[in-house]
Amino acid sequence: MGYQENYDEWLNNPYFDEDTKKELLSIKDDKAEVEDRFYKDLDFGTGGLRGVIGAGTNRMNIYTVRKTTQGLANFIIKQGAKDKGVAISYDSRRMSPEFADEAALCLNANGIKAYVFESLRPTPELSFAVRSLKCTAGIMITASHNRPQYNGYKCYWEDGAQITSPLDVDIIGEVRAVKDYADVLTMDKAEAEKAGLYNVIGKDIDDLYMEELKKQIIHPEIIKEMADELKIVYTPFHGTGMEPVRRILSELGYKNLFVVPEQEDPDPEFTTLDYPNPEDPKAFELALKLAEEKDADLVLATDPDADRLGIYAKDTATGKYMAFTGNMSGMVIGEYILSERKAAGRMPENPAFVTTIVTTNMAKAIAKDYGLHYVEVLTGFKYIGEQIKWFERDNSYNYVFGLEESYGCLAGTHARDKDAIVAVMMLCEAAAVAKKKGKTLWDEMIRLYDKYGYYRETQYSVAMEGVTGAEKINALMDGLRKDPPKNFADWEVLSFRDYKEDKVLDLRTGETGKTGLPESNVLYFELSDDAWCCARPSGTEPKIKFYMGVKGSSLEDSESKVELLTKAVKERIGEA
Repeated sequence: MGYQENYDEWLNNPYFDEDTKKELLSIKDDKAEVEDRFYKDLDFGTGGLRGVIGAGTNRMNIYTVRKTTQGLANFIIKQGAKDKGVAISYDSRRMSPEFADEAALCLNANGIKAYVFESLRPTPELSFAVRSLKCTAGIMITASHNRPQYNGYKCYWEDGAQITSPLDVDIIGEVRAVKDYADVLTMDKAEAEKAGLYNVIGKDIDDLYMEELKKQIIHPEIIKEMADELKIVYTPFHGTGMEPVRRILSELGYKNLFVVPEQEDPDPEFTTLDYPNPEDPKAFELALKLAEEKDADLVLATDPDADRLGIYAKDTATGKYMAFTGNMSGMVIGEYILSERKAAGRMPENPAFVTTIVTTNMAKAIAKDYGLHYVEVLTGFKYIGEQIKWFERDNSYNYVFGLEESYGCLAGTHARDKDAIVAVMMLCEAAAVAKKKGKTLWDEMIRLYDKYGYYRETQYSVAMEGVTGAEKINALMDGLRKDPPKNFADWEVLSFRDYKEDKVLDLRTGETGKTGLPESNVLYFELSDDAWCCARPSGTEPKIKFYMGVKGSSLEDSESKVELLTKAVKERIGEA
């Protein structure tokens, strides 16, 4: 059916409730809005669902959530795993509790147990719960750092990681095979609870999660010594991080934790923020104001589902608070863990360090310095989680640390997704150790630059909404694929990787090879002087992203180089 037929079907089918129909009637004269809501089904991709909340096939609503869950239920049943159950969590967004219940009751109607958190919990705790409860799958209702009008649905498998190939293809196939909303099952919540299908979880999992986090601590004695001196400002951005962050830092003994009062309570409107994203400097306005008042050493912010962490740290020389990118904070955590574990004799045999192809090249330098097995995977933390599974299955390597550039990392293997709670814990420990030496984390970052080189990265995104936007993104990627640039400004393109075609082309010799990674619509340009550029359509938003990295001789030199490379990329795609 076309979009108008789909719209008419939702208006006239008694399956859809009256509030939904009322909302749809309000847009009947807006053809563009009708088309956008109904020209396709909301894509269930390898990252799950994410979209604007509202009525329509291309929106997040109880019907699209149920339909997706029915496909997941069908797959679980075919796997013979219905008795193991599914863990479900949700964040502070609009409709998150409702979507969690709709998913649970659909599973229940299919004879599958659901373990639903009593209230909002972070994404990493959901990952932990899947493994702790020995579930076959997990569902996290979140749109991460997107704007308030969005929500989403992420699917995890029994290893605690988001679904990867070949499971993702099979599950996506089952979801797309559900064509008729009338084929979607659901049941009454009271009946599901009585039947033992709907189960509430909470404190017991919280306690287990906290105990696992504490196993990563290296110097509890230094934390205790510096607990009265280190000053920390924290904001959960109205999301799920408030309780677990406050609890873990309190139980470790930190005395001076100052929470931004305007942002500590869950708020689906994110009233104090334009954008609940730790990558956005404007989001730190209130936290930095409080930091100035308290003379804090460290400023921390977690995104709404608490899997990503943004930080500022004081510069000893100037007294100013300096922003860290996700690469920078990840490098500080990684270097701290590796150096202190090595010094304490706590490095495991065959240690491994895992990053993505768009993460800073400093990660490779650090891994080499400490003699770790280094692995690069596709963008998305699920691929880092997948490596942990393979290491354990093959008894080959021991995962020590992993990170991606988008403000996410994981210390330990208690979860198989990025974990801002453990990142907060490790950064505070690193800050306590630095404080004991009369230094800050910014001082530590400068030390890393001096040791490994002044690596600098950035990202440039172009939003392209709707049907025409998707066509433009495809055309742009095809153009770069068919006619790869020979240079970006003064940087020569040394090699070109096309992960969709599984092809590597050495532009100097003409030799070709394979990427060795799963198929993905990603293009990577290795440039001279340890620089690089990568292009990929976003998996969760209507935009194309360009990631870039350079290596300079100083902070100023690397900043100048990254600006020049960004300008060259913009010129290449006609956006300058």
